[in-house]
Amino acid sequence: MSLSEIKSRIAKSESAAGRPSGATKLIAVSKRQPDDVVEAVLKEGHRLFGENQVQEAAGKWPTFRETYPDAKVHLLGPLQTNKARQAIALFDAIHSLDRPKLANTLARLAQEEGTCPDLFIQVNTGEEDQKSGVLLADVDGFVTECRALDLPVVGLMCIPPANEEPSLHFALLAKLAARNGLDGLSMGMSGDYERAVALGATHVRVGSAIFGDRAY
Repeated sequence: MSLSEIKSRIAKSESAAGRPSGATKLIAVSKRQPDDVVEAVLKEGHRLFGENQVQEAAGKWPTFRETYPDAKVHLLGPLQTNKARQAIALFDAIHSLDRPKLANTLARLAQEEGTCPDLFIQVNTGEEDQKSGVLLADVDGFVTECRALDLPVVGLMCIPPANEEPSLHFALLAKLAARNGLDGLSMGMSGDYERAVALGATHVRVGSAIFGDRAY
């Protein structure tokens, strides 16, 4: 599927839901994609990308930004505390804030560096043992804790269980965000981004639909 077709589908979903045009940002998930494939999307004019690993992003984006200085990169995957300083320098947003230890580390580094990327709190809406994310009962308290640390929390993120209707999880995430006064909703991937847009997603994370299968 072409990048333009995906953007067109997002626009149609926004219109059908009565949302303003451009309310949803498309994150092109470029993890494990060859540089020439990523650059082809940059050459098309797209400027918002997502990576899952700090190390991979560090080997790719500083070079790309020499040619495309307006490119924005978001961290979508788990963040280890020992890579937090590097993540602050690399990313424009982090979508995987999921535990107090990481929050405290980011707060300390933000004070030292004088800057911090926008942060999305990852919520484990399906309460799956194998997934990262704050449990439903802990979301409100964790948002409060992060705000007390002066962290720039802008929204919530979720990855619905593979065997459940994603719309139920998108609606739940939207409810949690509204209850906490958060506007950002990072939800929806290649198979369900249109449903996420209909339920208020501000960021959809689309990889395979743009780039095809990943290079492992």
